[in-house]
Amino acid sequence: MSTKVIIISLLMSMPVLCRAGEGPRLKGYIDEALKNSNTIREQQFQLERSMEALKEARTLFLPGVAVLGSYTGAAGGRTIDIPIGDMLNPVYTTLNQLTASHRFPQLENASVLLNPNNFYDVKIRTSMPLVNSEVWYNKKMKQQAISLQEASVNVYKRALVKDVKTAYYRYFQSQKAIAIYKEAMTLVEQNIAMNESLLRNGVRNSTSLTRARTEQQKIQAQITEAENNSRNSRAYFNFLLNRPLETEIATDAADTLITKGPDGNAGDREELMQLDIKKQILNLNTQMQRANAIPRLSTFLDLGSQGFNWAVDDKSKYYLFGVNLEWNVFAWGKSHYKARQAALDVSATEMQHNQAAQAYALQLTQATNNYHTAISNYQSAQAQQLLAAKYHNDQQKAYKAGALLYIELLDAQNQLTAAKLQASVALANVQIALTDVERNAATYPLN
Repeated sequence: MSTKVIIISLLMSMPVLCRAGEGPRLKGYIDEALKNSNTIREQQFQLERSMEALKEARTLFLPGVAVLGSYTGAAGGRTIDIPIGDMLNPVYTTLNQLTASHRFPQLENASVLLNPNNFYDVKIRTSMPLVNSEVWYNKKMKQQAISLQEASVNVYKRALVKDVKTAYYRYFQSQKAIAIYKEAMTLVEQNIAMNESLLRNGVRNSTSLTRARTEQQKIQAQITEAENNSRNSRAYFNFLLNRPLETEIATDAADTLITKGPDGNAGDREELMQLDIKKQILNLNTQMQRANAIPRLSTFLDLGSQGFNWAVDDKSKYYLFGVNLEWNVFAWGKSHYKARQAALDVSATEMQHNQAAQAYALQLTQATNNYHTAISNYQSAQAQQLLAAKYHNDQQKAYKAGALLYIELLDAQNQLTAAKLQASVALANVQIALTDVERNAATYPLN
């Protein structure tokens, strides 16, 4: 095979830089990881809890209905003395004398207990806040808490996407390494067969054959190590997908493994969104503390029955309507200082946001630079692989012609194997660097 044919064949088999998303298999694995992740499930539970808290906050605006009841039995204690006999008996005596009868009996003085005995009071109370700033701000903060938890879920999702992609590319590279070592083993086996033929014909001595067999054992050890690395990569990848560690992994075609860097900026990261939402919550808290100076107004309506000896009649039934006003006038200083503390929390969060924005911008810049460097290294590795293939082809021809020592042919073979491995590693490094850019720019579509 000519050198030109070898170079053309290698160029056609190498992945090229193209604009394409991850392959369908990788996309499926990412979706599976997002679905099966226990950490994300835990965050989803927290999100659902925030939603339930918002529903609870909304109920505070609705009328509250409660059934209240009490029963009292009493004996002894303070009394009210009513001298009804002292006041009316003289009058009744005079009337009896005038009428010559006993129609007006004598009365005893009365003594009434202050504590009611055998008395019940059962009522249905309906109450509703009319003016309550704390209830209103509480609902607003619960709404923001949902957005905060949604951003937290997306932070975990993006970290998981990055881990899955990185593990996938490392597994892909480990499989390529096994294939490269097996190709090297094929070349060594061909050399062994050729040296055995030359030895039988008396053209060469056994030194080259011994060296070739030594190289065979060396490559076999490298294949064993590469297969072990591949098994470990597969186990870690399956761990991220929360499935059995020995599950086989299907990879996409190599030409889908290189993509153009995503367009995005660090300002789109959910971590910054979290700080923005946190600042909004703290602003609402500041406003709530200041609003404590506003009076609270509520209303209530009682429908019930009360009386002695469990009597229920027209006289026992009643309704009671009222309006409550609560104005904590002398707590203004306390609310003022709480509002000042909340305002300082807002300022601190704003500083955290600015610092985080700069740090994330720096991370994105570094990741982008690393990505471009990885592309350059991969292109250089491709060129080295082409040159190593040409060099190996030339050396193999010279060895067959008897113009080259076997050690020199072996050196050319090792250079070709090393160049292929370097190109394979460079290919994985491009994808891993691209994944890092994608994570720092927050461009992977999560929905």
